[in-house]
Amino acid sequence: MSIESGVLYVVATPIGNLGDLTPRAELVLKSVDLIAAEDTRHSRPLLQHFGIHTPLSAYHEHNERQALEKMIGRLEQGESIALISDAGTPLISDPGFPLVRECQNRGIRVCPVPGACAVVAALSVAGLPTDRFVFEGFPARTSAARIKQFEALVAEPRTLVFYESSHRVLATVSDMAVAFGEQRFAVLTRELTKTYETLLSGTLADLKRIIEQDPMQQKGEFVILIAGCAPEEADSLAPEVARTLHILLEEMPVKRAAALTAKLTGERKNRLYDQALLWQKGK
Repeated sequence: MSIESGVLYVVATPIGNLGDLTPRAELVLKSVDLIAAEDTRHSRPLLQHFGIHTPLSAYHEHNERQALEKMIGRLEQGESIALISDAGTPLISDPGFPLVRECQNRGIRVCPVPGACAVVAALSVAGLPTDRFVFEGFPARTSAARIKQFEALVAEPRTLVFYESSHRVLATVSDMAVAFGEQRFAVLTRELTKTYETLLSGTLADLKRIIEQDPMQQKGEFVILIAGCAPEEADSLAPEVARTLHILLEEMPVKRAAALTAKLTGERKNRLYDQALLWQKGK
């Protein structure tokens, strides 16, 4: 394999186990003119482990705007650059999108070098449907914003995938139980490919209890997967709530009908709104 000049290589690196760096990724990282790393301090030990001495340059969310033009300039001059994140596949909840987009706009070739990805790794072992899924990245930082975000996804039929950090995982799972209901099935993966890798599955109430009782389950990096809303669940409004919503839909727009039904019955407005849309589509 030869490295082409003037190409941006988007290179996946291990999410924990160093054995997951592919031979192709190692060759690319050794052969390019420059490695653009999310955190050079984090990436340097990985590169040293594999005897990779390619020059490093920081490329992260705080310097993207300034670094982008420099990277583009070097690519246009014929240099090859590898973009890596702290772990896994770049651009998956990591910096890099503006650089890749600008390369595309300017006709600079972007070449993927695939490998480890926490989203895909978690999906492969979760036991949830993988034919259709939604990746939501990291949830909002505050409880109110998280619950609002989750409530908008309550009727989503596809498997939902989130990232979360150690200092918010308990609060996030607690808010998920509020928004999706304590009995919604979920899977929590922790420290994938690392020494203390764990996978917990059960209802959100189960997961919340386990995390509360075992401080070890609050350490590390997490992928949380939520089962999609079953068709029968989406249409399981209490009879009096459904009747109220049907009546109001005959007299007013969906948004207003959902809001008024929520006030009258105490049901969640977002759920009512989603259900009304399903009815209108004939589902």
